Amino acid sequence: MVRIEKSTEIRAPPEKVWEMLAFDKAVEWMEGWKNVKYTSEFNTPEEKYKVGTTALITEHVKYDFEITESLKNEKIVWHSAGGRAKPEMIRSYTLKPKETGTIITSVFDYTSPFSVLGKIVDKAGGQRIAEKDVEKSLVKLKGILEK
Repeated sequence: MVRIEKSTEIRAPPEKVWEMLAFDKAVEWMEGWKNVKYTSEFNTPEEKYKVGTTALITEHVKYDFEITESLKNEKIVWHSAGGRAKPEMIRSYTLKPKETGTIITSVFDYTSPFSVLGKIVDKAGGQRIAEKDVEKSLVKLKGILEK
C-alpha cells in the first residue's frame, strides 16, 4: 500500500473548505477528475456529505467512490474498491481550524492492482505522479477558496 499525506493552510473557515469536499465540488479542484455522477439519491444538499453517499467519478478511468466517514467541518473519507486494473483507494480530508483559516490534511492510500513487478514500477514512478497530483489538487483548492 502506498500512502501520501500532504497538508496546507487555507485562509478560509472550515465551513467553506467543507463545502468543497462534496464529490460534485471536488471536480473543480481534484487533479485529473473530469466528471462526477451521484449514484445514490439524496433530498438535501447536506446529504451529499453523508456516509453511504456514492458517486461514479471519471479520471483516466471510472471509479465508484463511497463516503465511509463524515464529520461535518472536520473529516470526510472516500473509498473506492478498485477492481481489474484499478487501484483500491482511500482518500481522507481532515480540517483543523486556525485563527487564520484552516489546515487541510489530505491522506491518499492506494494499493496497486498489478503484479509484484508492476507494484515495483508503480512505487517508483506512480507514487511520484500521485504525490504531485495531491499537491496540485490542494493548490487548486486553496486558490479557489482564497479568491
